[in-house]
Amino acid sequence: MIARAFIYIVVLAILADGYLHLRFLRRRQWWVQLLWWVPSIVLIAIAWWLSRERDFVPDDMSLLNTFLFSFALIVVNKALFSICHLLGTLLGVWWRKGQLAGTLMGAFAIMVSVTVLCYGTFVGFYKFEVRHVTLRFSDLPKSFDGYRIVQWSDAHVGTLTGDREAILRRAVDSINAQKADMVVFTGDLQNKCSKEIEPHRALLSSIKARDGVFSVLGNHDYPMYSGADEFEKYADFGRRCSIDEELGWTQLSNAHRTIRRGDDHIVIAGMENDGDGRNPQLGDIQLALWGVGRDEFVIMLEHDPASWRRNILPHSHTQLTLSGHTHAMQFAILGFSPVSLLYKEAWGLYRIGERAIYVSKGLGGVIPFRFGVAGEIVVITLKADN
Repeated sequence: MIARAFIYIVVLAILADGYLHLRFLRRRQWWVQLLWWVPSIVLIAIAWWLSRERDFVPDDMSLLNTFLFSFALIVVNKALFSICHLLGTLLGVWWRKGQLAGTLMGAFAIMVSVTVLCYGTFVGFYKFEVRHVTLRFSDLPKSFDGYRIVQWSDAHVGTLTGDREAILRRAVDSINAQKADMVVFTGDLQNKCSKEIEPHRALLSSIKARDGVFSVLGNHDYPMYSGADEFEKYADFGRRCSIDEELGWTQLSNAHRTIRRGDDHIVIAGMENDGDGRNPQLGDIQLALWGVGRDEFVIMLEHDPASWRRNILPHSHTQLTLSGHTHAMQFAILGFSPVSLLYKEAWGLYRIGERAIYVSKGLGGVIPFRFGVAGEIVVITLKADN
């Protein structure tokens, strides 16, 4: 993870400290100037050490999380102040008090930044909500009127260790408290390898529903973030695929099952991760819906919502798609998240005619931070509008 951003980390640290050094410190004693640079030098050294980690996500996340928090607290805030002060200097060409305004702007920006950082790390990540959504469909079989599905996604249990395990425990309790007809998990149970799941087996296997628990794989459930050799990756992926069955879940990897109520039935289907760019693109919608008639009501599980427009809408009649992946970027201000600039279906409910997709904000994340975007489990109630 750090290897991909190392050069940007170095450049930002040098530019921020360099600007402030020239503006405020260059006439100070040499040891004062040295002390100013020490935190950034230490952070660059730690970043270099972390960049040597062969895995995208290291086994021990504590050092990475401490580094990211410290980098944001020190370097990012220095950069924010520098930008504001520079703007004030430029404003000074027209307004004599421009530099003072820049300094005040910088101080305010730092206050806001520190508040966001501390809240998101120590409070926001621990919050989650139970969201209720009612969806009406004209072709839903009447026997399934009122059918309740609990969706949860993006647990990233490798991050939910220590005191953060309480988040997963509360989420599982909330899932079971819904007494749902079906529970679905839409991918990213782990960060990079299956051993992260082991400490949580008993808790995860306690999730129950009348018609079962169904799951699909997310991009983090594949071995793409591990630096192991190819044989180890292959073996670990095999273990990951078998874990769902051991938990009592039904993993739908380009497959489907039929759920019956008397003479009526619906289909629950799932695709492998069907992402784009660097993410696995292994979804096969024809295989997932092999033998399913055009008159059948289909719920599709697909981790990456980008697949909805690319594959699911044009190549199937699937009425409801459930996805995750985006986490709503774990950051939003006044309901706006930058992830909306990257995905047409970024988070929440979207409908095109009779067809719908719900994109979960997820529960956890590789980085333990959430601001303005609480984790969630979603209770979806289907209604027959006929």
